[in-house]
Amino acid sequence: MKADRRLVLSCEHGGCEVPAAYRVLFRGQDRLLRSHRGCDPGSLELAEYLAAALSAPLIASTVTRLLVELNRSVGHPRLFSWLTQTLDAKEREAVLREYYKPHRALVEKSIKTALGRSGAALHLGVHTFTPVMKGSVRRADIGLLYDPSRKLERSWATAWRAALRKRRPDLVVRRNYPYLGVSDGLTTSLRRQLASNSYAGLELEVNQRWFRRSGGSWEKLKADLTESLREALASLPQTRS
Repeated sequence: MKADRRLVLSCEHGGCEVPAAYRVLFRGQDRLLRSHRGCDPGSLELAEYLAAALSAPLIASTVTRLLVELNRSVGHPRLFSWLTQTLDAKEREAVLREYYKPHRALVEKSIKTALGRSGAALHLGVHTFTPVMKGSVRRADIGLLYDPSRKLERSWATAWRAALRKRRPDLVVRRNYPYLGVSDGLTTSLRRQLASNSYAGLELEVNQRWFRRSGGSWEKLKADLTESLREALASLPQTRS
């Protein structure tokens, strides 16, 4: 099957790297950086697997979300973490200029390229989530986040969930869980710029317990996510040939 030229992948929380200029702010925070608060463990590995298997462009960041949160809008109260809120306005603008804006610009450029060649862009943000948040167990293996009011996104999420459940009936696959797809984020900001019949933004959320399991269960999950996504994409109406 040929590649779907509409597909664009992004990974906002792929690593826990701290640029040299800001390491003093993170002194003694190695454990925090390696936790789900510093990155999305397994997300970059999964995104790279999907991109390679589906021949899709991937824009990924490996800088810790504790420096700047790439999946939040400028002005959001959690754009900067408690570790970087001490930076003054000029220093914050430097962080945005060096790490935030380039990532978002590359995602937008790839989406516009897909729109130009196909008439539509299917943007998938790849994330993972911690199994327990503030003492509450997250009861899902996979989450698909989208805006239910946008027909193309709704069709994509429905088709992918059906294909994945058929392939892996053992998985709990939930829509708009553990977060709402309409909450502040990169896909939400792009929806404000692009028409619903030409842009669809989904966020894939995978429970990190799969990444941390030993044996071949993580590898199998990556393969099943890929093949079910392939099936879902094939079921969506094509636009320009």
